[in-house]
Amino acid sequence: MSDQLRSRRALSRRLRRFLTVSETTDGVVAAAPVVPIRAMFRRFWPYVRPDLPVLLLSLVFVVLTPLAAAASIWIFKHIIDSAIVPGRPSALWPLAAALVAITLAGGVVSYASSSISAWMAERFLLRLRGGVFDHLLGLSPSFFERHRAGDVVSRLTGDIGAIESLVLSGVTRTISYAARIAIFATLAFMLRWELALLAFVVAPLFWLVARHFSRQIKKASREKRRRSGGVSAVAEETLAHMPLVQAYGQERAESSRLHAEGLARLSAGLASNRMSSLYTPAVELVEMVGGLLVLGLGVWELSQGRLTVGGLLAFVAYLTQLYGPIRGASRLATTVYSASASAERLLEVLDSRPAVVSSPGALAAPRSRGAVGFDSVSFSYEGSSRPALDRLSLQIAPGEVVAVMGQNGAGKSTLTKLLMRWNDPSAGAVRLDGVDIRSYELASLRSQFAVVLQETMLFDRSVADNILYGVPGASRGAVLAAAQAAAVTDFAFDLPSGFDSSVGQRGRRLSGGQRQRVAIARALIRQAPVLILDEPTASLDASTTRKVVEPLRRLMNGRTTLLITHDRELMGYADRVVTLDGGRVVSDSRVRGLAS
Repeated sequence: MSDQLRSRRALSRRLRRFLTVSETTDGVVAAAPVVPIRAMFRRFWPYVRPDLPVLLLSLVFVVLTPLAAAASIWIFKHIIDSAIVPGRPSALWPLAAALVAITLAGGVVSYASSSISAWMAERFLLRLRGGVFDHLLGLSPSFFERHRAGDVVSRLTGDIGAIESLVLSGVTRTISYAARIAIFATLAFMLRWELALLAFVVAPLFWLVARHFSRQIKKASREKRRRSGGVSAVAEETLAHMPLVQAYGQERAESSRLHAEGLARLSAGLASNRMSSLYTPAVELVEMVGGLLVLGLGVWELSQGRLTVGGLLAFVAYLTQLYGPIRGASRLATTVYSASASAERLLEVLDSRPAVVSSPGALAAPRSRGAVGFDSVSFSYEGSSRPALDRLSLQIAPGEVVAVMGQNGAGKSTLTKLLMRWNDPSAGAVRLDGVDIRSYELASLRSQFAVVLQETMLFDRSVADNILYGVPGASRGAVLAAAQAAAVTDFAFDLPSGFDSSVGQRGRRLSGGQRQRVAIARALIRQAPVLILDEPTASLDASTTRKVVEPLRRLMNGRTTLLITHDRELMGYADRVVTLDGGRVVSDSRVRGLAS
């Protein structure tokens, strides 16, 4: 009884530890490393450089816009002093015509500036999104095993949009604010330097308020973006596994999980909004105090006859135009800090490196004969305490079909990852026709292989397009020949639009066996000398497997094949059966198969 009691207590302690960890996990997406703003500009500026001449032209318009506004105010001053106050209607019309002309010119300049800025912003986003996506395409599958798909998509969409306000709009606004401050400050000093000096006494208060709030806004924005990625990750994962969710009645659990991430996103969003909402009235208070001080002194100057009514009104207008960019410049700091949170998340992706890259001076792989060799290969996964492969040696002759068996974790799938160079061995070498595959350029090396995996990966395109994915640009006749060999024609012609019918997201409009036959056709049309079959029938029932085995046999015929399977019928087509255990070959026996 005491043993049972101790056992129950031990189990209770383990459960408490498990629940504690579960309850304190800080979201599904980890925070990105902090990056200095200067480093962000340095990293993202190359995406602006192609449009640098247009950017310089836009900066000309940025300067012309406040000049037109300043000229309008100056003319308005003369309308007050020369026409309205003395009551001279004849002096009004020339000045009014000049005001209309300058206003129209200012409108044209403002329109051109806005149009060019929008054009540059969209081109910047297009290049940046394309560059990040290209970088993602070059990363190893291990990256996507460590990062949730929804969070990666969130970085590729929402975070990229925020960076434009940091790099491109940020630069343009900075120059615009600087030009406006310089122009309106100069004119204010020309009108009455005492008033202008008083106006500038208030300016440092803007900077102090902005400095106080900017750091808190950056922190809140960083958490807001991270939590947004968490919401996307949970939603993407749940929707992708909807049949499983519904089959196990976990709709409420998944809803609660999304709600929990949403609450965290809500909290972060409210914190960010709270900082922004407090910042705005604080700045407006500073502006109002400064304006009242200047207006009070201006009325005194007017009463002493040292300032005209038009001059006072013009000065107030210049002051309004002056405080606007000062306020905008201080707000820009908070915008930059907010956008920097998105930049940090994106830089985390761009700083990720593929597990393998083409070596300097790598050669284009010639058409292989199909001889595959693993020579004393060792490999361990990151964070694992034991090797996945331990000095494994295996030779496969051209055209030979080798079935690989073993328990989970024996190292079977690791063979395919090393052969495709998704990873490199820590010791030993993987060879193709006797040459270390690290000598070859990656794309040309991978062109030697065709793969059919347990999880059939199809795109939401037509049947024909999914087959053509093996060899883009292949003829319609080649597609049909591959489809016939893979028995795709048995069902494709019965689809609503035949081979042009969409298979749905992840091929869900097709059955499991139909999806696998499309994958076999995709491998067939590739005509690669080496074939990798990783549990191609494991997810199929017995009836469906029988329909797939014959197409697989045709696919293996004449190709060097690494066949990972526990399917006895498929093993019957192998020349050899190799068994792995603990990352080593424990048996290698020749069987009756295709070679006979």
